[in-house]
Amino acid sequence: MTIVVFSGAGMSAESGIQTFRDADGLWENYKIEDVATPSAWAIDPDMVTEFYNLRRKAIIKAVPNDAHLKIAQLENLFTVHVITQNIDDLHERSGSSTVLHLHGNIRHSKSSGPNQEVEYYPIEGWKLDKTDVCPNGYRLRPHVVWFGEEVPAYEEASKILMNADILIVIGTSLQVYPAAGLIHAAQNAKRKFIIDPNAHELDVPDEFELINLGASQGMDQIVEILKKVLH
Repeated sequence: MTIVVFSGAGMSAESGIQTFRDADGLWENYKIEDVATPSAWAIDPDMVTEFYNLRRKAIIKAVPNDAHLKIAQLENLFTVHVITQNIDDLHERSGSSTVLHLHGNIRHSKSSGPNQEVEYYPIEGWKLDKTDVCPNGYRLRPHVVWFGEEVPAYEEASKILMNADILIVIGTSLQVYPAAGLIHAAQNAKRKFIIDPNAHELDVPDEFELINLGASQGMDQIVEILKKVLH
């Protein structure tokens, strides 16, 4: 049986990683157009680099929460694929072995040059320097999909979801497109769950079972449900 977990910012919020869209989120302190668009990089790459350096520093200090750990432990009984909108590496650090990052991974960098989307370079520590360049001499930028950019992993994520027997959506408001539209690819899933404290307010298809809890408590409930599935 294959379980696909589709996670968003609420997944990492319990680890202390600040979200972007909540009232006290990152967009309260920064404008999207100043730090998360190709034009922002073109105008002031130093400021963009510093913004992501600070985020990377906070992410490195964070630790996986109980929800991350429970998802990783599901691999003892099921085939589990994690598709995440998050740019942190907490799923990997919790032990999940198959993680697809839709919006990139902040622990990596990539070339800012043309037609170099495939190659990425791990960042040692939390700091990316302005002097860091790719083999072709272009400055390295965060390996993050910015607003207005294509999502390179979209097709791969869609194929994974098509093979899901069970879909668990956790910690996402499903407001960020095109990623949010991916849940419709899980047409063959026999059961679909969404875990969110405000799940009842989200616009999701009727076949979803709503779990109005935070990530960790919601995963506790999911584990109990899956135990019954096995028996």
